[in-house]
Amino acid sequence: MARFPNDDVDPEIRSWLTAMFAASAALGSRPGISVSERRAIAERQRQPWRAGGPAMAAADEFHVGASGVRIRIHRPSVEANLPVLVYLHGGGWTLFSIDTHDRLMREYAGRAGCAVLGIDYPLAPEQRFPCAIEAITEVLDWLAGAGASHGLDPARYALGGDSAGANLAVAAALRRRTVGAVMPLGLLLNYGAWDGTWTGSYRRYGDGDRYMLTGPEMDEFWASYLGQEPVDDPLARPLHAELGGLAPSWLCVAECDVLLDENLEMAARLAKAGVATELRVYPGATHSFLEAVSVSGLADRAIGEASQWLAGILAER
Repeated sequence: MARFPNDDVDPEIRSWLTAMFAASAALGSRPGISVSERRAIAERQRQPWRAGGPAMAAADEFHVGASGVRIRIHRPSVEANLPVLVYLHGGGWTLFSIDTHDRLMREYAGRAGCAVLGIDYPLAPEQRFPCAIEAITEVLDWLAGAGASHGLDPARYALGGDSAGANLAVAAALRRRTVGAVMPLGLLLNYGAWDGTWTGSYRRYGDGDRYMLTGPEMDEFWASYLGQEPVDDPLARPLHAELGGLAPSWLCVAECDVLLDENLEMAARLAKAGVATELRVYPGATHSFLEAVSVSGLADRAIGEASQWLAGILAER
């Protein structure tokens, strides 16, 4: 395991990071490889971490909407009228899938007692902003119209995601607000990417040998999603959106993350806009730490606390 003087990362997260970095190197990750190669490596790298966890009563896949978006629905029980967490995986709008995040989705389903609907939204740079938001909107419209026939309660849903997925969750909620559609009852936001401006946490936690994510990596992800021309649309950078009227929000924030500062700012802006906001900063956690739930007590606690909040948000009304 890598050793760092005065290591501020939780020891179990540090062991996980060491294993992740070693797997990435062994699978051939290196500067300059293609996006398709990066995606293939990321899928294989995360295979051990998506295994195990809660067993589901059912897990079904569909292609829905005009563009045929792939979704996966995990059900912890076969009862009808289950509330739903619609979950959007991270990966800088460029990597990952509902496969890499399968265990995390099942953890929320098992612990919160809700169905979890994961969306394999289109990835950049092939399909840039706002393509992912449009695909998510298609799925939410499908849920509203057809969810009941699949044992889901369309009126009791939350939106959630991690990193880029948290960004997309808020963007999708803003889009729903604009068109007057049924709004989610809650927003579960794990270490979201909200703006892209370098702050103190970029400099403090940007060492790629020590932490999970670097500033240059985030710059590459933003460029992949938005292109090289400036994009000021608040659906792309929700930190600058008018946030009033959004659902109660839970922000899971990693202390040792380049995105720390913008998550603290997002929590403050949500609260200022009158949104009921729960902020949890996990000391010693790095970006992506929830994926380490099989080996990390800290990740286990964070998922458990969020699931308890989620169950309350989605309770029968």
